[in-house]
Amino acid sequence: MATLIAAMSLCPAAASAQTDVAIATCFRPALPGDRPAAMFATPAAFACAKPQRGAGPGDFWVRSAILPPVDAAVTVRSGSLWQDAVTLYVRYADGSVRTTGFTSATAWRHLALGATFALPLPESDARPVQLLWHVRGAANLRGLVLDPHLVSADLAQRYELQLAAFYAAFVGLAAALLIFNAALGVALRQHFHPPYCAMVIFLIGYAASSSGLLGELTGMDNNLRLRLNVLLLSATLCSAMVFARRFFAPDVTRGWLRPAIDLSIAALVVTSLAYVAFMPWHALLLDRLISASFLATLLLTLPLLWRGWHGKDRYARAFSIAWGLPLLTASARVMQALGVIDWNFWIDNSTLIAMALEACCSALAIAWRLKQLGEERDEAREQEMRARLLADSDALTGLMNRRSFLREAIGRHDRHLLVLVDIDHFKQVNETLGHDGGDQVLRVFADALRRAAPADTLVARIGGEEFAVLAPAAATALPEAILTTIRTATMPFDLAVTASLGSGCGSIVDETEWKRLYGRADDALFAAKRAGRDRLRWAEAA
Repeated sequence: MATLIAAMSLCPAAASAQTDVAIATCFRPALPGDRPAAMFATPAAFACAKPQRGAGPGDFWVRSAILPPVDAAVTVRSGSLWQDAVTLYVRYADGSVRTTGFTSATAWRHLALGATFALPLPESDARPVQLLWHVRGAANLRGLVLDPHLVSADLAQRYELQLAAFYAAFVGLAAALLIFNAALGVALRQHFHPPYCAMVIFLIGYAASSSGLLGELTGMDNNLRLRLNVLLLSATLCSAMVFARRFFAPDVTRGWLRPAIDLSIAALVVTSLAYVAFMPWHALLLDRLISASFLATLLLTLPLLWRGWHGKDRYARAFSIAWGLPLLTASARVMQALGVIDWNFWIDNSTLIAMALEACCSALAIAWRLKQLGEERDEAREQEMRARLLADSDALTGLMNRRSFLREAIGRHDRHLLVLVDIDHFKQVNETLGHDGGDQVLRVFADALRRAAPADTLVARIGGEEFAVLAPAAATALPEAILTTIRTATMPFDLAVTASLGSGCGSIVDETEWKRLYGRADDALFAAKRAGRDRLRWAEAA
């Protein structure tokens, strides 16, 4: 509390107007027949040097040292713990003793933001001199009375406003990330978006519960709220691990790491449900089991982040950086739960700060990952287009092949002109120039057909030395233009190479009509061959 107060004070104020005093305490187990007056009168029976959490569960008396002079209008603030009931006895300078307190069911009335109990001292004309807590049904996992302070009303209000701003900023940031990633998930349908959104939702729920706000708003039993804290934190970690497993490339989670992640998720689910169902039965065992499962999950992220950092994908490094701070703070939380380090308000609330930073950094990593996925998708589309182009093209000439030509040609209702072009004596060309020279002749013919054909014309190589040109029926001058272009083309080694053309007009609604039109144009082509080659013939009208 002292760290919180020092860190969150926005402006100085006069010492006389504000009070914030740490309270030293001693404790002893409660016995049948104990009376508050006797507890005030026998300080020697109380242990002051031993840690409270080492006394185990049960009922206890906790006695404060003599208080420094403070105004009577102060509030006793202490951390929220698993307790069935707490009665606070206040001894005043005039010798009177007054009481206040709460049960687990009514604790929400005294719950302030930051999950601290705020008990105003009973009104009295005399100043308070000593406090005595009677704690019943304490699980005593973190202590009996956690970091008690005497705080004046104005400072208590300031802390409440500052914590409200802190939690509101966190929830606002988390809500923005949730909306952003939910929209991306709907648009892109990446399989890692749902667990990320679930993680943010559980984290918002954990913030509402662990801050005490949920208890204040709903009147929830405080011990039930503590159960819910564990459940929501476990759900957050489980979602984070599922997200990490789906987000990283398969080579990062290869081998033993993937089943280990599944095992850690199962351990979190089992231990958190056991905590919720059986607490406070064997409270220390349940607390150690849930802490161990948290610690195991955190340790499991080390090889995950190591592989991500050394992987080939750069976005994984951003993710590794994003998880670095939450890993450290969560480890501190676990060490605090195991009693390795003392309780501290900021460590207790560091999960929210660290996870907020992690969510921001992970959002950057997700954006990086989406950029990479977009680039991979674009590259895949380009490869698909290249593959389709190769499948639809003649590798030698670059013209359409027979399959793509027929796919584009058949189904046209308007009348079209079909021109078949066949190189004359191509076998002799191959024998004269060799196959490489013959291939060059085919390329020259293809270029000539491209130059002669209008833009809306289909040009294809449909056989060894046979080409086809399909144009609108109105292009009646096209066959003569093709023949002229071929005659003027420069062939390899200035070899004289000619071609025969057969042309015909008709519709190509289906394959039957195509075969009919092709047969007529083919007959015209053979007529040109029989007439001496290097000429054009038209098919007879259908």
